[in-house]
Amino acid sequence: MQITDQLLAQIADKAAAATPVDIRIGAHWTLVTLDVAGEICAGLSSTLGGGDDDHHHGGRMPVRDAGQLLSYTAAELVALAHSHSLPEASVGYATLNALLDVDESACVDVNAADVIAEYSAGKKAVIVGHFPFIPQIKNIAETLWVLELRPREGDLPAEAAPAILPQADVVALTGTSLLNHTFEDLVKLCLPDAFVVVLGATSPLSPVLFDYGVDAISGTVIVDSEAAALAVSQGATFKQIPGKRLLTMFSLDTTTNSERNK
Repeated sequence: MQITDQLLAQIADKAAAATPVDIRIGAHWTLVTLDVAGEICAGLSSTLGGGDDDHHHGGRMPVRDAGQLLSYTAAELVALAHSHSLPEASVGYATLNALLDVDESACVDVNAADVIAEYSAGKKAVIVGHFPFIPQIKNIAETLWVLELRPREGDLPAEAAPAILPQADVVALTGTSLLNHTFEDLVKLCLPDAFVVVLGATSPLSPVLFDYGVDAISGTVIVDSEAAALAVSQGATFKQIPGKRLLTMFSLDTTTNSERNK
């Protein structure tokens, strides 16, 4: 979990000055809202389940202090990013995303689907996670593999990653690979010259990811925490969450063709 340590170090000072305001763990998304020196900041992360053997009547407790999380400090909340309980890790990464100072001057208003489409044309591509834009990429890529923990028709199981990732010119990794602590293993499987993008609202818009061979990060910034929290708590899918901006941050030597032509 070296990358999580680096990300937490980046926001440690800000976490010390922050106070938790609200925590919503919805069916699909988790949102954490903080007060940082009078400024309200919020961050989003996927809600991942506690596992197939979990049951809401007993057994393991996916969130150990459910109902008491607002008694945590911001530093304690963000430290949950290390947790092996996926719902707790979701809270940790949502807190991390709330605390990040995103350099919007280093970002462009372009979504992940467009970035992946641009770089995948005529290439071998792999997408880790089943996203709605997969049919679009299939139409333009020479080859497209989709790796999924719960494979749908045409997908490959996640266990196929060691055989598939080293073949790809373009690799799209879901940000949830940070939550389940598989990110570092996956990026090590990528070709040195592969174009690697990390996508999804869990993805921290931080240059730290570039140290791991990532070329682009497509993430989300919350601009209306109240509207977003209400939707998240009522089971919103990503498209149903208002008050967000979709941004992509590129490494210094990477950008889109449209940006290069400006």
